[in-house]
Amino acid sequence: MILDQPIKKWFVSKKGSDSNLKSLLKSISWRIVGTLDTIIISFLVTGQLTMALSIGSVEVVSKILLYYLHERVWESATKSKINEPEKEYA
Repeated sequence: MILDQPIKKWFVSKKGSDSNLKSLLKSISWRIVGTLDTIIISFLVTGQLTMALSIGSVEVVSKILLYYLHERVWESATKSKINEPEKEYA
């Protein structure tokens, strides 16, 4: 494929790991898959498309907020452990 190498530069870092752009796109695509799943399940349970779409739209906003809060808690918990000086016992 002609565009394979130029496009690969966007998605793979120099260290060979996923780039920030790739991680962002994967996060967005996963959120879309999760929201579609919620809408389908809501439709199967309620039988109402309007209700399913309402639940899906609330879910996408709430899960973004919950994920953000979850990340901040983890960041603060791991940061305090890393920056704490080790106690020496005699």
